[in-house]
Amino acid sequence: MITVSSPGRINLIGEHIDYNDGFVLPAAIDKCIYMTFKANGHENRCTIKSEGFSSVLVVDLQNLGKGDEGWHDYVLGVIEEIQKLTPGLMGFDCTMESKVPVGSGVSSSAAFACGLAFGLNELFDLGFDKWQLIKIGQLAEHNFVGTKCGIMDQFASVMGKNGHTMLLDCQTLDFEYIPINVEPYKFLLLNTNIAHNLAAGEYNLRRKQCEEGLELLAKHHSINKSFREVTLKMLEQSKKELDPIVYNRCSYVVEEIQRVLGAVSALGNDNLELFGQLMYQTHYGLSEKYEVSCPELDFLVELSKEESQILGARMMGGGFGGCTLNLIHEKAIDNFVKSATKEYKEKFGIELSHFITQPSKGITLLNLKS
Repeated sequence: MITVSSPGRINLIGEHIDYNDGFVLPAAIDKCIYMTFKANGHENRCTIKSEGFSSVLVVDLQNLGKGDEGWHDYVLGVIEEIQKLTPGLMGFDCTMESKVPVGSGVSSSAAFACGLAFGLNELFDLGFDKWQLIKIGQLAEHNFVGTKCGIMDQFASVMGKNGHTMLLDCQTLDFEYIPINVEPYKFLLLNTNIAHNLAAGEYNLRRKQCEEGLELLAKHHSINKSFREVTLKMLEQSKKELDPIVYNRCSYVVEEIQRVLGAVSALGNDNLELFGQLMYQTHYGLSEKYEVSCPELDFLVELSKEESQILGARMMGGGFGGCTLNLIHEKAIDNFVKSATKEYKEKFGIELSHFITQPSKGITLLNLKS
């Protein structure tokens, strides 16, 4: 029997550009899914039980089928991707308990998929390295769930390191650990408690729009099809040929790639004020140009500007709900949470929830096989 912890993640800056060959700056967090695995002696029968759901998923390794609930497809997708690579998977039982807030933009889905892949790799000595586990988690979402996600979420969950964020080049997959110390400030997440509504559709639509814009830009300017080679000047020169919505999508991507690099420089120089300004700029881009925000998220970001002890705030995650990420002085947290909760309830009739987090370690084996 083995137990693993698989963390969610925050992304400090660089939203929606992992699938556009940009740079991202994620970190694993101290909120995890805990999963216990044991081989059950069956050749094909597997059972997976979540403490958060009443149902038990029973899987036949020779006939995966489709699941009845959303989380089932992540299990089935991971199993399918593992079976493409090795015949070593056998019957197992898995129980899990999640401390990662679902639907809050901290990627509980990637934590779940990668934790499952990691646990099965350890249980059956499948021999996968960390990058293979990351790809298994990503491909499970692509091929079984139907979301054409980038690689950032899975990467952060597997590769996280205490006290560090990570600069990931999504084009080459090179990365470096960046020490981060924001004391006396903290990362406060305010959860709108609005469910994600993008499913696969809106997410995949934006990816298609970016691909359409990049195709035209590459042709017009004789460059490789990568946003890393696109400048704002090129965008302006091609503005008349681009659909206005596609232009906005591409404009956001090009600007965000530069913001990520600026944010790394700001952290290296302990310039938290500049880092906070970049966070606000990112939110504006996501709301106005990429159009993945919502009234609740915009309201909370605007509210943060009234608190002088907040250096920056933005929506985080895929969008259409979830959390705002706030860089706030520790002494201001209680009063701000109290006032924000009151104003949010008055405005939307919804209870606001919150949690404080910090960069933490990636997926971890908590005990050896017994």
